[in-house]
Amino acid sequence: VQLQASGGGAVRAGGSLRLSCAASERTLGSYTVGWFREGPGREREFVAALFRNTGRSYYRDSVKGRFTISRDNAKNTVFLQMNSLTPEDTAVYYCAASGRAILSSISSRYAYEYWGQGTQVTVSS
Repeated sequence: VQLQASGGGAVRAGGSLRLSCAASERTLGSYTVGWFREGPGREREFVAALFRNTGRSYYRDSVKGRFTISRDNAKNTVFLQMNSLTPEDTAVYYCAASGRAILSSISSRYAYEYWGQGTQVTVSS
């Protein structure tokens, strides 16, 4: 599976962005998909995921209520809608997919076999 992330940019605090992740795989719906980010001086961290078996979404605490992960299976695309952005959200955002992740591991970067190239999000105060 090849993933292509896009939609990053520079916004002011309180603004919004929608990231997209286009997949080469027509059966993206059968994969668990996730978004991770890597901020300045920080390790890559989990942001959100859609679990393939249930379609339920999961988020890190700091983005709950502000970010929404969704997918359009017909377009083989996963989205991350980000609202009320803060400078702490500044990072390179990566999309990822897994055909084998179990629920207990979906927040772990090591559970994902496929990764996009990353898109920069910069939030200024």
